[in-house]
Amino acid sequence: MLALIRPKNAVRFLMVQLTDIEILLPELRAYAIAICQSRDQAEDLVQDAVERGLRSDRRPTLLNELRPWMFRVIRNLHYDELRQRRVRREYSAVEKRLSDEAGGSDIARDVLIRLAFEKLAPDTREVLCLVDIMGLKYAEAAEVMDVPIGTVMSRISRARKALLEIVDGAEAVKRKVVRKT
Repeated sequence: MLALIRPKNAVRFLMVQLTDIEILLPELRAYAIAICQSRDQAEDLVQDAVERGLRSDRRPTLLNELRPWMFRVIRNLHYDELRQRRVRREYSAVEKRLSDEAGGSDIARDVLIRLAFEKLAPDTREVLCLVDIMGLKYAEAAEVMDVPIGTVMSRISRARKALLEIVDGAEAVKRKVVRKT
């Protein structure tokens, strides 16, 4: 839309949009405070929403349309943050459980896995990161990667196998070195 506006009018157009968002700021803050656990989180949420709103080419131009749109942006950002926190908590809990079951953390094995992960091709690391580390479902990963779900399933299978081969190969070399000394 900005491409259709002459440069002289583009600044005025952005100022009108900024003014509309400035008009909405008290309401946006009040809504964010109502759904957040703290004022600091609410303030961060409003700032992120305003930034996203200003960057969007599809934001409404009328104030009465911009208002609910901005509320929706705040709500979506808030739920995205909650989902990210949940995934991190679940991942940490699984990691803790696995390390407890293994009798404590094996730092050497963790380092070996991280080094093996770095040796993988970028697309292989991507699918492992999305599914195994971030905890996305196959359908969610497929949407992020813009590929069919079957492609994600085959890529994750190959990626896990490749990672295991690198780790097992490194451990075999490590065992040979230990036997020789």
